[in-house]
Amino acid sequence: MASTDQNAPQHPLPHDRRHPLTVGFDLDMTLVDSRPGIAAAYRALSAETGVEIDVDLVVSRIGPPLETELAHWFPADGVAAAADRYREIYPDHAIAPSTALAGARESVAAVRALGGRAIVVTAKYEPNAKLHLAHLGIEPDTVVGWLWAEAKGEALREHGAQVYVGDHTGDVRGARVAGALSVAVTTGPCDAAELRTAGADVVLADLTGFPAWLAAFEADRAV
Repeated sequence: MASTDQNAPQHPLPHDRRHPLTVGFDLDMTLVDSRPGIAAAYRALSAETGVEIDVDLVVSRIGPPLETELAHWFPADGVAAAADRYREIYPDHAIAPSTALAGARESVAAVRALGGRAIVVTAKYEPNAKLHLAHLGIEPDTVVGWLWAEAKGEALREHGAQVYVGDHTGDVRGARVAGALSVAVTTGPCDAAELRTAGADVVLADLTGFPAWLAAFEADRAV
């Protein structure tokens, strides 16, 4: 069930019909359940480097940039090399095990059905993000990678997104920097209370409710 923050600031774009509908989506734990794949990639990295990594802890807090997570396990002067190696081995370990989250394909299709554009803005390395989407048959109009939190807002604003859908408080911050409506789903590491406190305008349990919400949103823009 969705909830809205009645005290959220007014955003200039969502109800302005002059702007074509553009919806941004986060990738990990918003469109894609990448936990099995990320776990496999970290296990491979751990085995290769000999560095012990608590994989269960890693996948419980997916969202921030790779280097942020690796800094918990590698010395500061080893993080960059570990990140490079992780991205190299990622396609062989992480793509096949990862699955589309419930409602993901339908949500992207719902944007298209309304004549809009669907874009993916993610902290993930862009080539690997594209591999996930191609493997799962999810085809956004644009994919922008290597952006986190407020930096996502710059890309969202550049593409004229009125809505950004994500699962992390960092996604909420990105939406607000862009002046976009923040739609949050609780399929990632942040619960509904955290997302509302961060400033999410709408909170959904998962993406299965997003197409109906989007139809109402677009109808409201038409008024």
